[in-house]
Amino acid sequence: MLLDDVLAARLQMAISLGFHIIFAAVGIGLPVLVVVAEWLWLRTRNAVYLTLAKRWSKGMAILFAVGAVSGTVLSFELGLLFPKFMEHAGPVIGMPFSLEGFAFFTEAIFLGIYLYGWDKISPKAHIFSGILVAISGMLSGVFVVIANAWMNSPTGFEVVDGQFINIDPIKAMLNPMAFTHCLHMTLAAYAATGFLVAGIHAYMLLRNKNNIFHRKALGIALAVGGTTSLLMPISGDLSAKAVAKHQPIKLAAMEAQFTTVKSAPLRIGGIVDEEKEEIRYSIEIPYLLSFLAYGDPNAEVKGLNEFSKENRPPVGIVRYSFQIMVLLGIAMMLTSIWAGILFWKNWKLPDNRWFLRTLVILAPAGIIAIEAGWIVTEVGRQPWIIYGVMKTAEAVTPMPHLVVPFLLFCILYVFLLMVVLWLIYKEVSNSPNTEERELKGGEVVNVT
Repeated sequence: MLLDDVLAARLQMAISLGFHIIFAAVGIGLPVLVVVAEWLWLRTRNAVYLTLAKRWSKGMAILFAVGAVSGTVLSFELGLLFPKFMEHAGPVIGMPFSLEGFAFFTEAIFLGIYLYGWDKISPKAHIFSGILVAISGMLSGVFVVIANAWMNSPTGFEVVDGQFINIDPIKAMLNPMAFTHCLHMTLAAYAATGFLVAGIHAYMLLRNKNNIFHRKALGIALAVGGTTSLLMPISGDLSAKAVAKHQPIKLAAMEAQFTTVKSAPLRIGGIVDEEKEEIRYSIEIPYLLSFLAYGDPNAEVKGLNEFSKENRPPVGIVRYSFQIMVLLGIAMMLTSIWAGILFWKNWKLPDNRWFLRTLVILAPAGIIAIEAGWIVTEVGRQPWIIYGVMKTAEAVTPMPHLVVPFLLFCILYVFLLMVVLWLIYKEVSNSPNTEERELKGGEVVNVT
């Protein structure tokens, strides 16, 4: 097997996952915004909310379509590029994948009802269909994350002579890292979507701060994104403690902890030197890593020197990705606190131009943080595809000439991304001017 073919197979899977996770995350978060907008319409009969729900639902349909395509590609790639993994792992984690299929089909069915049922079913039935889209989209993500969590903390089987026996799919789904992974990823999806949408509408408000359509949209997006971003440190702390317990080598890579020490400090920033096994120019906070990882400031934290070099993940990639994720998460959290202070002081958020500029800058922050977190999770597990059981090199396909399909898929993903961005741009640029308005048939109509 050529090294280039192995690298191409792994890169193709990585790029496919990195592309799909954007649409999966927004597919989890955007239906919540749509449902909130429609609920406010039913409650207040303010037609701006109805217009918001209808316009956001168009974006929801576009993103769902591309997410469905990229998700289908992933299912084929798992079987084609990693056949040995699927041969052994399939019977163990087949249940969450099957449940994800049910959730996906449920989402598709009720998305169709939601999109085409505005004037055909009762308002209560319509918003209920939207709620089911939001729930099934969230569950679809949860079941996939459960399977991924199993790869990081495999349970529910025994290995005898290279074969998986005594398989317990329920125990596999309830693996030790399932809850923390699912909680953290779900909150991240809501926070990322909220900030992405808020950033788009903040940009439009910088051009016209009196536009009611964008003012209402900003409020809904911040309510969802801001609230969940404030909860992210809690889920992040739970995830870090689970990693410390079940994947100490990943924790050591995340913190660039090369030696085993008690009362380990938390390092902020710094440059990793893997050859000299040290990190330079970092800011150290004494005892904090031990406390955060184990709840004890004097606890011992295992270093990378406890593990053979061939079983270590790429420390620099994991460390820098983790720092990016944490930095962006903190920025989103602080911005949410800023929003809360402005709101508490009865200052209208759309009138604060510095706040709007900050939202524009942070619009992609949640998506970038999710990508960085995915790198930490996946690269931090290397060289294992199933932690401690099967190495990635053992699972990859021996099929040659994978460089060509790798390049073709990259071109396809770039094309799809450009199409999505263009469609979203057209929707945003054609948003209504609602400074002075009247209501006609439930729609917001410009009369200036």
